[in-house]
Amino acid sequence: MRRFNIAVLAALTLTAGLTAVPVAQAVPAAQAAQATHAVHAHGGRALLGIANCTATACHFDVPPGTYDVTVVLGGDTGSSTSVSGETRRALLPETAAPAGERVVRGFTVDVRTPEGEPTGADGTPGLDLALGGSAPALADIRVSPARHARQIFLVGDSTVCDQPADPYTGWGQQLPQYLRKGVSVANYADSGESTVTYLGNPLLWATVRPLIRPGDLVLVQLAHNDKTTDEATYRANLETLVAGVREQGGRPVLVTPIVRRWFNADGTLNNGTALLVNGLGVDHPAVIRSVAAAQDVPLIDLTAKTKALVESLGVEGSKALYLYNEKRDNTHTSVNGATVYAGLVRDELVALHLVPRGTVRAG
Repeated sequence: MRRFNIAVLAALTLTAGLTAVPVAQAVPAAQAAQATHAVHAHGGRALLGIANCTATACHFDVPPGTYDVTVVLGGDTGSSTSVSGETRRALLPETAAPAGERVVRGFTVDVRTPEGEPTGADGTPGLDLALGGSAPALADIRVSPARHARQIFLVGDSTVCDQPADPYTGWGQQLPQYLRKGVSVANYADSGESTVTYLGNPLLWATVRPLIRPGDLVLVQLAHNDKTTDEATYRANLETLVAGVREQGGRPVLVTPIVRRWFNADGTLNNGTALLVNGLGVDHPAVIRSVAAAQDVPLIDLTAKTKALVESLGVEGSKALYLYNEKRDNTHTSVNGATVYAGLVRDELVALHLVPRGTVRAG
């Protein structure tokens, strides 16, 4: 792998501020020489760089925490690079760099143990990144502790979580790629959880709640597994989650569940299976909407958004959003579906003014 000259990267650091914008112009040698030390010294802190990388992956031996990552992409020939990390999290969408030019991008990543689902395996200590895309080319990289990162915590089930293995993918696993440096996703969703089990398991809510800091967003999507939860209990559990977030100074956001791909003969999803009505007749999306209104909590109506999209694609076109072709699964999403649904969440975060428009990527 061709490594980008450190002096040139240092000059890019000064001239472009290492913000998420393309860098294509040549850097004069004099400027590069003056900025040699900027790359691996930042505010008196050592920065970890490309010495920790191979042609396809990077490993940084860092403790749990939140880290800013800046990558310089490109090479002598045209390239197209994506970055994922930890438990299959999409951190940077595929990004093209013309031949001989460099593109600088940044993102912030949450490093924790366990690195994926809270009740899952610990994973590998430190920060692990993988390079993908049709023609990956990493010229340089820096990793440093994030000083002012804002967290978006995710509380949810298997349709949200960092799924450990293909082909399963939660929408929370794809959300980080839509966020620029300064905002990270801490995905504490866990497979099989209901509002009852999430509140009751000490590895889940009792672990997440103390981590919430003032101003952090906490997105809650729990419904798929509340199959035997009565309405009063379900409502009370949502209210408990909302209150717990607020007591920590965080901002709760209620999210209605993604639909199941379960069509009626008329091509609609107007049935209890698709729209998450349980065996006791509890209409989960309706209860979530009601609690959001009563508690003055922002609502992302992902049920309505995904219903409209799935119906518009039809019986055949919507198969690619779910794992129907691979597993005959109409509940869990494919990488494609999770990416599309994460995009819907991103759009709502902006529309509801929960994150500044400048902190998200367009696609």
